[in-house]
Amino acid sequence: MPSTSRPLRRLGFLTIGLFDESDPRLGHESTLGLIQLGEQLGFDSAWVRHRHLQYGISSPVALLAAATQRTRRIELGTAVIPLGWENPLRLAEDLATVDILSGGRLNPGVSVGPPMHYDRVKEALYPDTAQAEDFGYERVRRLLDFVRGEAATDFDGTEGFEVFSDRVQPHSPGLGSRLWYGGGSLGSARWAGEHGMNFLTSSVVKAEGLEGAAEPEDFADIQLSHIRAFRAAHPDGEKARVSQGLVVVPTDSATPEQRAKYEEYALKRTPRTLSPQGPARLMFAPDIVGTSAEIADRLHDHAAFREVDEVAFALPFTFDHEDYVQILTDMATKLGPELGWQPSA
Repeated sequence: MPSTSRPLRRLGFLTIGLFDESDPRLGHESTLGLIQLGEQLGFDSAWVRHRHLQYGISSPVALLAAATQRTRRIELGTAVIPLGWENPLRLAEDLATVDILSGGRLNPGVSVGPPMHYDRVKEALYPDTAQAEDFGYERVRRLLDFVRGEAATDFDGTEGFEVFSDRVQPHSPGLGSRLWYGGGSLGSARWAGEHGMNFLTSSVVKAEGLEGAAEPEDFADIQLSHIRAFRAAHPDGEKARVSQGLVVVPTDSATPEQRAKYEEYALKRTPRTLSPQGPARLMFAPDIVGTSAEIADRLHDHAAFREVDEVAFALPFTFDHEDYVQILTDMATKLGPELGWQPSA
């Protein structure tokens, strides 16, 4: 088996946190249970997705606040919060509060762009300012400034019986170094690096510069170019943190029925991985299903994986709780060691 250029140092997982509309508590409790299991298995981090007006976690910061009280060690992340739905100052307050409660374990990941289906939701979200909202990088920069302790107002001091601060409170000093940008383009990678963020790269990238090409470029090569562009722009250079989030499903302890389910899931999603999709020309990585030894071989052959020492493997969307327990257990006890990782105490 070829060796990786960067030994795997940190193992994490990502879940969407689906729930049934008729009993949403059960789904949220399932997600919290998986985070607790992740800590018991020695995972370094647990990440939750963000979904609005869907049957997935709509408020990851609130859910992670609950997770801070059920865990002691595992880092907790969002992958990612779409800032088009957020007020950066208010979000900065929430993030700092949860980070304080966690003892400095929060890793907020964010992204930019207009909210999904913006024409249909803008009157509910921004009824008076829909045309004036800026959904570009400036929104991230404002969040960065607030989290890092820059002034939010020109006033501080005492007014009557109340004391005011000119910056977001509470202030969590280390949180600014644990902000992540979730990006799939060269521009996003460079911007995140230039602004000293960490970089989340997933199973989706933009196939830039492929128009007119006879064959699409390889997903791994495109992702590798993003990682290198990010580090080239980052003040920390090669030490800048990058986490990769492919969909990986180990089957070592799976039942025959589970294996069949996992393979069918991956097969249905394979056609979208064969060429760039849609006007944005998005490229999707194939889901990797197999034994831990088989998955490790494929990852060691993946050019972008060889460039990172942190991963947050994404759990498939639609499986059952017991499936996720099996997958996470195999990740921690079989796949992680195959990749040279050791569980945290």
